[in-house]
Amino acid sequence: MDFLTPPFMQRALIAAVLVGVIAPAVGIYLVQRRQALMGDGIGHIAMTGVGLGFLLSTSPVWMATAVAVVGAVVMELIRWYGRTRGDIALAMLFYGGMAGGVLLINLSDTGSNANLTSYLFGSLSTVSSEDITAIGLLAAFVLLVTVGLRRQLFAVSQDEEFARVTGLPVRVLNLLIAVTAAVTVTVAMRVVGLLLVSALMVVPVAAAQQISRSFKVTFVLSVVIGVAVTLAGTVTSYYQDVPPGATIVLLAIGVFIALTLLAAPLGRRRARIGESAAERCTLEVPATRRATDDVRV
Repeated sequence: MDFLTPPFMQRALIAAVLVGVIAPAVGIYLVQRRQALMGDGIGHIAMTGVGLGFLLSTSPVWMATAVAVVGAVVMELIRWYGRTRGDIALAMLFYGGMAGGVLLINLSDTGSNANLTSYLFGSLSTVSSEDITAIGLLAAFVLLVTVGLRRQLFAVSQDEEFARVTGLPVRVLNLLIAVTAAVTVTVAMRVVGLLLVSALMVVPVAAAQQISRSFKVTFVLSVVIGVAVTLAGTVTSYYQDVPPGATIVLLAIGVFIALTLLAAPLGRRRARIGESAAERCTLEVPATRRATDDVRV
């Protein structure tokens, strides 16, 4: 347990737990909406915020959050109104965000390519106390939205037309999902990096879906997987001196493969149980009819 002694590892583990909770909590709605790569796009846009933070000598986390939120709102507006050329507009937004980040961070006096790499791929050893404060506040907002409004967000993610008929503010909820995803990306960039954050939002959810059929169980299981892989990846990076972001993502993919292999025999077992139940029902129905006929006679 010597990894708990260094202060930087204490901060890293706190950040890892927070990210492990909120990334799947948001990702489950993105998977339901078939927007699994949305986090990747927001990560590109957040690069401009990171570069702007270094240029203005302010917190890169808060500046990236502001830019990512604006970018997420623009993405939703393009999805609503840019039906013909929406894909081209999104491509320019994503690549422009990354190019802007690279340019701004090199124009700043305090930024460098090393700083850029730490935000692209994560660097838990450089997480500061100010970063922990920002991550904690943003994570609280994400949990408040994803848990407090889970019924409304699930309804919108499953069927927008049905949600609109029931009276839910569909566009407001869609914007809320986009903003929450943007906040999650900026929270997770210090742990897994902007280029890998989408994997942590999607892979634990996909892994949980292999053995779960209900939304509630999938939500809880994906959060458990997220926390487990972020903690395991952080500890592994400390002892083996490997990149934490890449380690965390590979562990998540490993869990997905393991649960996929486990899901096959579970599926066959459920099928046999279902067939046995159907056979029992078939045998019981004639017996019930005979008993009814005897009473009538």
